[in-house]
Amino acid sequence: MDRWIERDGWIGGGRDGWIERDGWIERDGWIAPVAPVCPPGTQAGLWSAWMPQTVVAFEGTCVAIPCRFDYPDELRPSAVHGIWYFNSPYPRNYPPVVYKSRTSIVHESFQGRTRLLGDLQARNCTLQLSRLSPELAGKYFFRGDLGGYNQYTYSEHSTLEIVREWGHKPTIMLPEAVVVGTEAELRCVVPDNCPAMKPTVSWLHHEALEGQAVFGQLEEESGTWSQVSLLKFRPSRENDGQDSASPTADVPRILQVNSSVEVTEGSHVGLLCMVDSSPLALLAWFKEEAVLREEPATNLTLELDNVTHAHDGIYTCVAENVYGRVNRSLALTVMCECLGGRGVRPSGQNAPRKPSVNSSVVAVEGEPVTILCTTESNPEPIITIFKEKQIVATVVYESELLLEIPAVTHEDDGEYWCVAENQYGQRGSAFNLTVECESPMPGGRGCQGFPPTIRPAEVAAPQHQMSCP
Repeated sequence: MDRWIERDGWIGGGRDGWIERDGWIERDGWIAPVAPVCPPGTQAGLWSAWMPQTVVAFEGTCVAIPCRFDYPDELRPSAVHGIWYFNSPYPRNYPPVVYKSRTSIVHESFQGRTRLLGDLQARNCTLQLSRLSPELAGKYFFRGDLGGYNQYTYSEHSTLEIVREWGHKPTIMLPEAVVVGTEAELRCVVPDNCPAMKPTVSWLHHEALEGQAVFGQLEEESGTWSQVSLLKFRPSRENDGQDSASPTADVPRILQVNSSVEVTEGSHVGLLCMVDSSPLALLAWFKEEAVLREEPATNLTLELDNVTHAHDGIYTCVAENVYGRVNRSLALTVMCECLGGRGVRPSGQNAPRKPSVNSSVVAVEGEPVTILCTTESNPEPIITIFKEKQIVATVVYESELLLEIPAVTHEDDGEYWCVAENQYGQRGSAFNLTVECESPMPGGRGCQGFPPTIRPAEVAAPQHQMSCP
């Protein structure tokens, strides 16, 4: 596995990836030979390829699949193109296209996730996949395209294995025997096949070991890379039977968060978020999009004193480290305590819940549109639908309001609000109605209701936009 050679004359750089030069690859100050175009067992000058049989990478990161290919010497293509397929080498089976050099059209699962690291003209087909998710695990095949009938899908392929960082156990290599007073070495090996990101490997509970020292290095075998952490120490009899130190490299894991809660005005609320993370995670409490509190920690409490309806809403705990980000949300509902500013609210009575409305609607000019707004409260609320602060419809002491527009026009396009209120509070929800033109005006300019020299978007309100075919 240890095939590294140090060479003089190399200067830093390439710490976030690989640099190839004169048949060698440099990464993080280490040098290794580039995989040959035709390794042992293949024949130069024929349709042949080389790539690692298996590549392992972490979910949420990226992976580079090293690849070299060859073709008959008598072919002299003016340009070389290539295609990467997923799980099948046969084009007639219509396998998902991972990457295609001629166009940017790929299967939806790989859109924005792939790029070619190699130079096809130099017979290098190395591929990078980003933002890895479990469904991308499988076999990857390369097809060379030299133009005309000179196309060939290589039978050689790589199998990509994707592991979840927090559930993946690093490989720990122990010595066959440990002798008291004699230096011992533990090796921890973690896959490291993402040029843009690399895992951080650390050891826990090793500080008490005598003469302990930790070293890190990169190793390469058959085109795949590993991050290796070496723990060296001199064992003593006190270490006999002690659990082996375990290196960890994982995304945060949320252990505890409050469930959704209802409180009365003036109450004190404490929202607790506890996580398990190595390295230490940055914890943050959000309300909607606003950050209320954040700090590196294993637990974070958000204290809310004398709560009012302004505190009502969705709160989210977010934990993030270099390996990933997780979150958990809860709803805080603040109930009124007073009636008209004095006294105690009768039992069972409450402010309206946030109104539920149709999702944003898109309609063609002239079509009928129906919008339903519903809520719950005791006593029944007044429900009103506004457009640009103008009342469009209202209903008194009902739990729902139906807005019917027999034939929409461009004037109906825009943002609407459905607001429900009673003596205990007020809640509102926004939605959009987008009106599209049925057809352009004769001559291809403008739409009905708009001057022909002005585009609809120029006269629309800033909150919305009309579009014409």
